[in-house]
Amino acid sequence: QVQLVESGGGSVQAGGSLRLSCAASGSISRLNAMGWYRQAPGKQRELVASITNIGSPNYADSVKGRYTISRDKAKNTVYLQMNNLKPEDTAVYYCNLHRLVFGPGQSDYWGQGTQVTVSS
Repeated sequence: QVQLVESGGGSVQAGGSLRLSCAASGSISRLNAMGWYRQAPGKQRELVASITNIGSPNYADSVKGRYTISRDKAKNTVYLQMNNLKPEDTAVYYCNLHRLVFGPGQSDYWGQGTQVTVSS
């Protein structure tokens, strides 16, 4: 079992910045990706950014150049630095840990979500 605890959400004006953190604990697979999804009201959850255990990042086109994902392996923590925020970034952001090896049991774990609100 894996638990994910998120922090860092809040309200900012357009152009502002936020830094999200997600700390993972429990039985964490050595081969994994951690990342952030977001879900706006009335919309499906979408991948924002992810990073593998070896540090390979991926970004949604909508946030590329504005967001930076990183992780601290020693702390099992992933960070999302969000700069130049736009109103369309407003959503609940969910931390995700995805196991990259096939096997029994749950392969995806989710945090409870943290609200990011960007006002114009």
